[in-house]
Amino acid sequence: MKKFMAVFFAALMVFSFGACQQQKTLVVGLDDSFPPMGFRDEKGEIVGFDIDLAKEACKRMGVEATFQPIDWNSKEMELNTGKIDLLWNGVTITETRLKEMTFTKPYIQNTQIILTRPDTGITTKADLAGKIIGLQAGSSALDALMADAETYATIGEVSEYAENILAFQDLIIGRTDAVVVDEPVARYYMTVNQPGFIVLEEDFGKEDYGVAMKLGNTDLLAKLQKALDDMVADGTAAEISKKWFEEDIMVK
Repeated sequence: MKKFMAVFFAALMVFSFGACQQQKTLVVGLDDSFPPMGFRDEKGEIVGFDIDLAKEACKRMGVEATFQPIDWNSKEMELNTGKIDLLWNGVTITETRLKEMTFTKPYIQNTQIILTRPDTGITTKADLAGKIIGLQAGSSALDALMADAETYATIGEVSEYAENILAFQDLIIGRTDAVVVDEPVARYYMTVNQPGFIVLEEDFGKEDYGVAMKLGNTDLLAKLQKALDDMVADGTAAEISKKWFEEDIMVK
């Protein structure tokens, strides 16, 4: 009996230690080709605006952030099966996603913009009629496009890509006529690569980014939201924003 109890308590201590260890890390799922939110630099290290925010927020929560690249089209499954704790990579808050995940308050605002080449003759949404439009699979770009029913009904074809950069590359070589994409991603790509794209004055609307976690995880939500609120209040979030965007774009 004593031997049994000794083994039992030893196993319990190992289990408890493992549980504590798990609580010291939060796994952040992301698309690692989504600059400047989260991407790999020339050394192959994951960097970006959301990466810096996540590291600081987790530090304030007393945990370490580890970053796990995922297939963005499978993000809901990754979250719900517990493979990741957070989705933090320019995740748009939508009515559909609010039924599947728990979100923080919005921290920045995004616009779904339209990129094209000067030779396409596309200057308005009406000019997209009969054209091939590229966008990232699993992103909110398709939702934004479909929400404009009048424009969507005229489009010739929608090509979905695993990564935005693939959509940009096909636009460059003429396989598509335009790309619908998050504005911060497009602006960063154009600054770094200078592909000669033009941005239409019209767009597919504004939306909010939030950090997502498993539906109903109110404990994690409360801790993370406090960390984010404190970062905005003391100016740390503004400093991170200026590093990547040269201005404070945080939602107050």
